[in-house]
Amino acid sequence: AAQAAAVLLAADLRGIDSHGVARLKNYVRLIEIGRANPAPRMTVEHETPGTATLDADRALGLVAAPRAMAMAVEKAKTAGTGWVAVNNSHHFGIASYHATLALRHDMVGLAMTNASPLVAPTFSRDRMLGTNPISVAVPAATQPPFVMDMATTTATNGKLEILQRKNLPAPPGWVQDSDGVVTTDCRAVEKKGALLPLGSDYEHGSYKGYCLGAMVDILSAVLSGANYGPWAPPFVAFLNPSDQRVGKGIGHFLGAIRIDAFRPAGEFKRHMDNWIAAFRAAGAVQGRERVVIPGDPEREMESIRAKEGIPLLPPVIRDLEEVARKTGVPFDA
Repeated sequence: AAQAAAVLLAADLRGIDSHGVARLKNYVRLIEIGRANPAPRMTVEHETPGTATLDADRALGLVAAPRAMAMAVEKAKTAGTGWVAVNNSHHFGIASYHATLALRHDMVGLAMTNASPLVAPTFSRDRMLGTNPISVAVPAATQPPFVMDMATTTATNGKLEILQRKNLPAPPGWVQDSDGVVTTDCRAVEKKGALLPLGSDYEHGSYKGYCLGAMVDILSAVLSGANYGPWAPPFVAFLNPSDQRVGKGIGHFLGAIRIDAFRPAGEFKRHMDNWIAAFRAAGAVQGRERVVIPGDPEREMESIRAKEGIPLLPPVIRDLEEVARKTGVPFDA
């Protein structure tokens, strides 16, 4: 519970409200209906000095992914790199939480996962892929680390949920309706529509988002032995799990790369400082004060929210109150 809470809190602190405590209700629902196991006994199915496949025993991904990254780090200490594929798991929250666990070891961290089939491939009406995020975290010397965390869709379903709570339309290019027509209806996915791959349409490179999402699906699920593509068990309540199974649960793929397996770590991190400083110094377009590096917006939000608190929308508070009533946990408003 403490590990799961840490991941959700990290999301809210960093301003990724779509993946914070607003998701708690869904995690509790998975446990209530028996799809998620609150006391898992994870086992290693396959292993080499540098790789492993972990059966998470239906654990919340919030717990399984940190376990897998810890394994990847230990393997990297001896083999130079460590890679762990996970099956039989569930939604793992923000990918960057898991990727950044490698930073304290002077390692590059990588984390990705497949997810609920809500995304239509380019030119398709059918929902075949998840938002399938990718995160890469790279340490620096005196500069803060480079932390990339991105969905392979134009937007995540969590951002749609935020628009629904605020009763706002979706920006063009986020979703399509059940006929494959782009729409601004923020509830289109619930009405058998689909999220769009990164790029939104073919002319703007949606095939690139489709390719990235497919790569994540293959590494996270086909490689690990999890359910892939349209067979991935859904996290969202409005989708029913498929009667057909091609694997176990959903899958993750985590990696740790020891920097000094390639060059001295101190030397590398000094060059990362130089890289970061150069990109921050790049000329900004009109209307923008500066150029940021991946991870900057989240770090800045975390510094603000750590002092001022985390704002919660009224629907999220109502969900938390409902969870508190059902579980018997006191709710302190």
